[in-house]
Amino acid sequence: MGGTSGIVTMASSRAKGSSLARQDAIVAYVFLAPWIIGFAVFVAGPMIAAIYLSLNSYSITKPPVFIGIDNFTRMFTVDPLFWPSLGRTAIWAGSYVPLAIIGSLMTAVLLNQGMKGTTIYRTIFFLPHLTPIVASIFIWTWLLHPRFGFVNEMIWQVTYNLTGTGVEGPGWFGSTDWAIPSLILVALWGAIGGNGMLIFLAGLQGVSKELYEVAEIDGANIIQRFWNITLPMISPTLLFNLVLGLIGALQSFANAFIATEGGPAYATWFFALHIYANAFSYGEYGYASALALFFFLIVVGLTYANFRFSTRWVHYGGEVN
Repeated sequence: MGGTSGIVTMASSRAKGSSLARQDAIVAYVFLAPWIIGFAVFVAGPMIAAIYLSLNSYSITKPPVFIGIDNFTRMFTVDPLFWPSLGRTAIWAGSYVPLAIIGSLMTAVLLNQGMKGTTIYRTIFFLPHLTPIVASIFIWTWLLHPRFGFVNEMIWQVTYNLTGTGVEGPGWFGSTDWAIPSLILVALWGAIGGNGMLIFLAGLQGVSKELYEVAEIDGANIIQRFWNITLPMISPTLLFNLVLGLIGALQSFANAFIATEGGPAYATWFFALHIYANAFSYGEYGYASALALFFFLIVVGLTYANFRFSTRWVHYGGEVN
């Protein structure tokens, strides 16, 4: 009888345990439900729809018509703006991302020195990042106006006082040669003291000061300490900012759309702007979906490559070579 009673007790305990586990699972799914519904409706659903529409000719006034891979054939062989927009996006991301990462890292290093008023400096550096993109673009289009802008006026005044002959500033947003550099300048103004800088600062504060003290005793100068201690120790943070920065730069849309609308002469016609124009200006939602799908694969591929090759230079758990 005792053995039977023990078995019954164990079975009862297991039943209660499984019941509690089910209750915990139900509670968890209830709390997860808003996110799951939001993901299904606003992320997974549109992605599936985009894959379907990419194989169709579709405008909002007519039902989809299946055309197979014609949209992709048009993309690679017919569309005159496809390759140029992809190239400009690559130039933009390849120029902006390294400058933003280096600027954010250097700013974080300066703010990590324990100087007086560091909190005030952090606030000042972070303020441009809080400025809405529309407001900052309008401010900079005024500052960089070719004829009446403050920047060109200062260039003329400084060169006139130094040489006796005033030098006209560049055309900035109105010049095909200076349009992308102008956008890079505006983006850096908001990015160098933004989230990347705060993330780097958090990473720097996690580096043990004892490592620097030992290296200094061994005769390492400031550059050697930065190269052999700081960079390896914050390499995971560097990878994180690199991936986020690259994804954000590839998806860049608002700055070019507001400042130049892709001009002048398509000089700032980025790939995201090309997708937007085909969808909402020309009403070719099927072709725009094909562009978006191809762009998604590029972003995923580059992100995977970053993580794949990061094993060569990223050190986790405080491992320093």
